[in-house]
Amino acid sequence: MFITCRDITIHVIIEGPPHAAPLVLLHSLGTSAHVWDEQAAALSRNFRVIRPDLRGHGLTSCTPGPGSMAQYAADLAALLDALKIEKAHIAGISIGGMIAQAFAATAPARIASLILCDTAMAIPPPENWLTRAATVRAQGIGAVEDAVIANWVTPGFINNAVTAGLRAMLTRTPVEGYAAGCEAIAAADLSASTAELKIPSLIIVGDQDKPTPVAAARALHTAITGSSLVIIENAAHIPPVEKPAEITAAITHFLLPPVTDYYESGMEIRKQVLGESHVARASQNITDLDLDFQAFITRTAWGGVWARPGLDLLTRSLLTIALLAGLGHEEELKLHLRAAKNTGATPADIAEALLHVAVYAGIPAANSAFRIAKDILKETS
Repeated sequence: MFITCRDITIHVIIEGPPHAAPLVLLHSLGTSAHVWDEQAAALSRNFRVIRPDLRGHGLTSCTPGPGSMAQYAADLAALLDALKIEKAHIAGISIGGMIAQAFAATAPARIASLILCDTAMAIPPPENWLTRAATVRAQGIGAVEDAVIANWVTPGFINNAVTAGLRAMLTRTPVEGYAAGCEAIAAADLSASTAELKIPSLIIVGDQDKPTPVAAARALHTAITGSSLVIIENAAHIPPVEKPAEITAAITHFLLPPVTDYYESGMEIRKQVLGESHVARASQNITDLDLDFQAFITRTAWGGVWARPGLDLLTRSLLTIALLAGLGHEEELKLHLRAAKNTGATPADIAEALLHVAVYAGIPAANSAFRIAKDILKETS
């Protein structure tokens, strides 16, 4: 889709459940949103994956340089505003990681976590970037093409078909968009602001990355207190393409860490949905007879399913109401109808869910559910 933001029209690819946690993937200089194709396919099962083409790249508008990290960060803020996203996980590779840092410095409350891949707080010397900008303006992208590709992937990957796709992204990048990005990198030193960040962060780097080597990743790791560092073996500057499975695994493990205590996470979700007072009353009524059963449903239903990020609580609430109505479990249906206000479900939402029950589970089941819903909604209004 295309969204007009500030002075440009941004091309953005959005995949995954619309109510899932947003995850923004920012690409590198001279590529496009498609550099994240492999990761998006996997991560969109659990996240709303948002991949914009940067200013002057892909299908997004190109404006005259010089560019700046502040400009790209402002583009990102405007895109999130247009999509009505208050907070998101932000991942970026190379210049995308620098943009993520710049955005985090100005709007830390809008970032759930940072994933900084093959990037740095600064990529000196600036003269190299300014020379490259001048070269491509004078001679075109072809003048730097081979040198750039040699930095992007390891020697054994140069002739890979996937690298041919990377080369096509590079050569199709507008000259001015590429040059403006070079100038933005030349002027950027995010050391002071990044050291102030207090955001859960994952740092990833290919062990053979030359533009932003392991030393730069370690510096980021040191600067961001509490961050994690993952080094990908036999990878250069664009590991999402060269080592897609390893990058996907690292991001997945960071965003969806193995749950070591489903009971605790389940109890938190149970309180959030059903209300603390209800859970307190239910806990007081536990006896030796149902002690293990109560622990079982807290771990499996609430901790194992409701706590998953793939669907938001509103969607899970409506699914539960529809299933309980279709199965005729009236007591549990009453419980979840009372809890619907905690998940943001409106009477109109409930009515829509029960219409599905009428079609797929039968009119008698829906009739009973509508009767119960009317009573519960009067009670809770």
